[in-house]
Amino acid sequence: MPAAATPPPPPPPLAEVLGVRRIRLAEVAVPRLTAEERHARDQVWATMVLANPTLFDGPAVACADTSWPRPGELHISWSRITYRHYALRRVPSTTAPTASLAVSIVQTTDDGRLLVGRMSPTTAAPGRWQFPGGSVEPPPDGERLDLAALRRNAVRELTEETGVTTAPAELELWAVARGQYGSVCVLFLAPPLPEAALRERFTALAPPERELVELAFVRSPADLPGLPGPHADYLTPVLRLLTRRRAGGHRLT
Repeated sequence: MPAAATPPPPPPPLAEVLGVRRIRLAEVAVPRLTAEERHARDQVWATMVLANPTLFDGPAVACADTSWPRPGELHISWSRITYRHYALRRVPSTTAPTASLAVSIVQTTDDGRLLVGRMSPTTAAPGRWQFPGGSVEPPPDGERLDLAALRRNAVRELTEETGVTTAPAELELWAVARGQYGSVCVLFLAPPLPEAALRERFTALAPPERELVELAFVRSPADLPGLPGPHADYLTPVLRLLTRRRAGGHRLT
């Protein structure tokens, strides 16, 4: 009798999408690790790099803690790390926080669809469909990480991944997604553009520099099964929220 096939792992839980009007950020100390945690982290990171040599242990921002002192106001405590810190997610015995802080851009078309892109096989999330965006980079010493800095991070990600340029002031703080590991993704709404213009700017990017290898445009959760491969945990709840708002006669904002 043939052995039973191993069932695929369950998909990660969906993110929680929360309305936000104000964000305050405060830097805190780097997470303390035991010698055993550091050793296990470095071993896992070395294995990850062997599997994907393009991984880079660059600077990043970890989300140490979050609180909501009043409705619509999010306080984020953050610390400076490098990407290898997230290898701790594969160390079952660790108690160190491994939440990340990221930004994503909700880029709409002039007919109300949302742009999503498929990540390159050489990225940390190969094949995943998501909004343009990425991990937040820490500011230079002496500079603040605040909402303006998050907007600048988002503008950079949008330009690098899609070729679309916009001014930071044109990005509207739209929502916050809280997902796996307690990670936080700040979502900004970009001014709408025609699909043809978005595809033209994406095509003009040099292929070796692309983190996204394919674009698609979606309107509701019903469109997501047509995108093969993994999806960012916030895609379904964001599209559900937009569908409810449209049904109620509300604009995207």
